Amino acid sequence: MPEKEFLALPTVSVPPPAIVFDAEGVDLVRAGRLLLEQVSMTIRAGEHWAVLGANGAGKSTLLSILGAYTHPSRGTARILGHTLGRVDVHVLRSMIGQVNPRHPLESARTARQVVLTGATGTIELVPRWTPTEEQLARADELIALMGLTRVAGARWPELSQGERGRALIARALMPDPRLLLLDEPTTGLDLVAREQLLAHIDELGRRRPETTTVLVTHHLEELPAGTDHALLLRDGRVVAAGPSDDVLTTDLISACFGHPITVTRTNGRWSATA
Repeated sequence: MPEKEFLALPTVSVPPPAIVFDAEGVDLVRAGRLLLEQVSMTIRAGEHWAVLGANGAGKSTLLSILGAYTHPSRGTARILGHTLGRVDVHVLRSMIGQVNPRHPLESARTARQVVLTGATGTIELVPRWTPTEEQLARADELIALMGLTRVAGARWPELSQGERGRALIARALMPDPRLLLLDEPTTGLDLVAREQLLAHIDELGRRRPETTTVLVTHHLEELPAGTDHALLLRDGRVVAAGPSDDVLTTDLISACFGHPITVTRTNGRWSATA
């Protein structure tokens, strides 16, 4: 029998996800101190990164560059296609969601009002500003996503620390940012509140797969299960960067913190013992 002929299928080239952040040889010098040295990394759309290191390693400094609040002293940093130093940072910051658990709110606003300030990019509500119906609907949608519908009308002092953390994530999502920065979001939370917050961050990743996240911490137990990439910093230098399975290892975490540490992973979550 003659051999069957098979049609050759055309090769489909799938482009890689867009680059959200790209750093090349970044140094940062302040008051004569080298806070970051030759930091290079690439973050693509939809990735969920963790930045880990001991206190003083340069984590928050790197996050300030990612948030367009600090410019490198040397090297190049590009955020959402824009090079720092050649872009209006006020416009660029409006494309980035930032969550600071030490949110400096002074008035006793409701959780819903705090979320709505994400539409104006301000800490307090803007006087005589009236949100649109679309903004109100979006705030309620994000409040529901973060599991806060029951306390949407509660005032800020009445909220638990965990509820405040989730409200701040909802606030950061109001302008529909492509990049979400989480600076130690579980600070001050008890075990249950921490687990609730991390579960909502994972749910956010499932509901909004296009949103890129970068979470800063120095505890492996504070990483959501959906963390797929990690960068380790020590004394301002990169110890390792890449897929979390390759980076969050006993050897590399020990090198990062300068102490023997055993890393284990159970049910998708990491833990460390010294």
